[in-house]
Amino acid sequence: MSKEAARTGEIETIVNGAKDARITLILAHGAGAAMDHPFMNAIAEGVAGKDVRVIRFEFPYMAARRFGGKRGAPDREPVLMQTWREVIANAGMPGRIVIGGKSMGGRIASMVADEAGVAGLICLGYPFHPPGSPTRLRTAHLQKLRTPALIVQGTRDTFGLPEEVAKYPLARTIRLAWIADGDHSLKPRARSGHTAEQNMEEAIARMKEFLAALKIAK
Repeated sequence: MSKEAARTGEIETIVNGAKDARITLILAHGAGAAMDHPFMNAIAEGVAGKDVRVIRFEFPYMAARRFGGKRGAPDREPVLMQTWREVIANAGMPGRIVIGGKSMGGRIASMVADEAGVAGLICLGYPFHPPGSPTRLRTAHLQKLRTPALIVQGTRDTFGLPEEVAKYPLARTIRLAWIADGDHSLKPRARSGHTAEQNMEEAIARMKEFLAALKIAK
């Protein structure tokens, strides 16, 4: 897969896949790890190819860590949402763009997906609630989401377990792909009979199936 460093406006990005791909998938990182974290690398490199171009970027607080060494807290929601809007605006036709990301990155993407008019949404480990606080739900906007969406979730993810998520009134546009024995990063326990590599392959396969089925603007 091709991999290149690029700039989207003033935002540093990493790009994988063909420039003339049918779909551009933009992915944001989670709260604590950068866009080139091994998880993000594996997902981007696994999905990218001739039909899918993958762009990764960092929110301002994470970029500050990279270039200035400052380990500040994540930006507030308005900043995170505006960063997403800028990246989408600079990436081309919204009708050929799918957005998403890991945990927080995917959650914020889900908050701007409808207004941006993107073709789809993919969330990897959606943080339905903070661990240990199942009543602090982050699902209100997901009840009326119009954008076709895929949520890839581990069955042991403490941010949203299968029995919890089954009770949420999610929009019909949302599909759930449960990864066996996966935690918030989709990793299984050794005794489960699954490996981290197998779970990652399963996640990538589900993403590719979802992307292939989307109606994309010409």
